[in-house]
Amino acid sequence: MHAVTRGAQPERRTVLRAGAAAAATATALWASGCAAGDDGVSADGTVTIEMWDGQTDTGKKAMESLAASFMRSHPRIRVRLGGGVLADAMLQKVTAALAAGSFPDIAYIFGSDLASVAHSPQVADLTDMVGHAGTPWTNYWVPARQAVTVNGQVRAAPALLDSLAVVCNRKLFRQAGLPLPEADWRWDDFIATAKALTDAGRGRFGTGWPGVGDEDTVWRMWPMIWDLGGDVVADDGKHIGFGDTGTRALEVVAALARDKSVYVDPKPGSEQMYQVFMSDRMGMVPTGPWQLPDIRQAKIDYHVVPLPTFSGRPVTISGPDTWTVFDNGAARTKAAKTFVSWLMQPAQDVRWDIDAGSLPLSRRTRDLPAWQHQEKGTEGLEVFTKALDSARVRPVHAAYPQISQALGQAVVAVLLGRSSPAQALRSCAADANAALLIPR
Repeated sequence: MHAVTRGAQPERRTVLRAGAAAAATATALWASGCAAGDDGVSADGTVTIEMWDGQTDTGKKAMESLAASFMRSHPRIRVRLGGGVLADAMLQKVTAALAAGSFPDIAYIFGSDLASVAHSPQVADLTDMVGHAGTPWTNYWVPARQAVTVNGQVRAAPALLDSLAVVCNRKLFRQAGLPLPEADWRWDDFIATAKALTDAGRGRFGTGWPGVGDEDTVWRMWPMIWDLGGDVVADDGKHIGFGDTGTRALEVVAALARDKSVYVDPKPGSEQMYQVFMSDRMGMVPTGPWQLPDIRQAKIDYHVVPLPTFSGRPVTISGPDTWTVFDNGAARTKAAKTFVSWLMQPAQDVRWDIDAGSLPLSRRTRDLPAWQHQEKGTEGLEVFTKALDSARVRPVHAAYPQISQALGQAVVAVLLGRSSPAQALRSCAADANAALLIPR
């Protein structure tokens, strides 16, 4: 959430940040023909829509290929890709565009940002669209559906799906004489394993954690909090739902910091943390499927295992991102819905998943031969896909960014030894609860 970052991404969030200079130049896909008018409709009836895709090299190339295929099969709709910003700057750009009254037809919006946009009357309601799509809505994974649903309405289409698991360096486990963890391990096992893998003399760490205080720092906390029975927001909607469970989760972070077994990445994007892992100096890294291509390219002999738990019940987090559709008139809105509905279908979804690093949006996509081949050829990918059965998502709540910021500061304070878990959580609760009381 991905990661992250906003989600997601915690959240592939690293991929979205890479190559910002290249992504700053908007890419346009046009077919020859008459120029479109202000309403996007040309004299011959062709409708042109604009998508702010938020992608860099790999994702942009994949989307260009998909858009070209779509236009060949839908000659009356032209798709123009652009936007000039990466996904983690999209909220700011879209918010400004809405205020100025000049916004795209589709934008890539992090799931954790959707609530901040969905209150706008310019955001299209896609409930009817998904209800009549070729793939039944209930066939999509629960996280994909929940991440785009606001107050019972589908306010965006799922664009990317991920999950969180732990990738282990087999070589370092062998050198430390440790068995590889199995699916039923606990957080106490994780702490002990990280300590045993750590070798200060060799500059080797047991694990790593983003230390900026952003969403990448935070979303790794939610599976622990959910597993302990907590939630992001309490049932009354006025308080956080992790007053006690958050402290217990922070105690895991404190133990790692106390043992000096955790590499704390001081920069956004977690690039340094992954570089440490891929240089054989970190034994375990909690991450998502987006990181597997880089790990494979680095020729790391790796093993993927589900997240540890406190309870023994599997739980993870997914940080789905969205294609949010905006109302630029009936013709353009209809064309935009046609395109995102087409993207969601298994034949296109599987291309996007393989080329851009997503997990299947639906079980139908998962069952396609192309995805089954991808799983068989990619060590550990099946673990991430299977984790979707137990994955939860952050709430689509307007106060979530403030809650995340408060918890992020608490995690960093504990990672750096500046505060105890209880002290850090009290400070977090004060700020987050204040944010929940603001009328929205």
